[in-house]
Amino acid sequence: PDYLDALVEHARSRGADILMGAPFRDGAGRYYNGVVNLGTTELQFYAKSHLVPLGEFVPPELRWITSVLTIPLADFSRGGARQRPLRAAGERIAITICYEDAFGEELIGQLPEASVLANLSNVAWFGDSLAPEQHLQISRLRAIETGRYMIRATNTGVTAIIDHRGRVVAQLAQFSEGVLEGNAQPRSGATPYVRWGNTPILAGCALAVAVALLLALWPRRWRGVRNRI
Repeated sequence: PDYLDALVEHARSRGADILMGAPFRDGAGRYYNGVVNLGTTELQFYAKSHLVPLGEFVPPELRWITSVLTIPLADFSRGGARQRPLRAAGERIAITICYEDAFGEELIGQLPEASVLANLSNVAWFGDSLAPEQHLQISRLRAIETGRYMIRATNTGVTAIIDHRGRVVAQLAQFSEGVLEGNAQPRSGATPYVRWGNTPILAGCALAVAVALLLALWPRRWRGVRNRI
């Protein structure tokens, strides 16, 4: 509590808000992997919705493994699928935690209300692999799809600010301690992806498969008609 109080005081002294990743518990005793807003705006929470199997919860089909190995592993609860973006710095911020931003159709549930995107990630367990850089590219795609700036805050990298065209305008080097300073321009409106999500893509794929099947089957049927004639 003292640490959180110090953060709140620090933010309020500067007329600012802090978005911080932290587990929290609701009134029913359920635990969530979440993001909390501290500062000048009223206290708000975002609860992670897309949990990682075996990392944040154990699927019922695999609970026997933890029983056999006597692993003391508790589950996080799943946040709601349609949560409102958090209010901070006078804007609505669409929050994703870790690889939630890999699922664009889930993210657009917070749009077009949100004017900025923010992703908070613990990527230390990927070490010096390609995964952190791949995650950055995923975030760039979400920025392009939604027409919004994306702010990424990570513990080992890549911390960055991405503009609405997917360009990285500021970033910190991986495995370095520092503070990233920059601007994220709030934006409004709805792109085609925000309006329709993956529906046009899925419809196009279904149409392509249907056409391919017709082209594959039509010559056979035509040959059968000619043989009967």
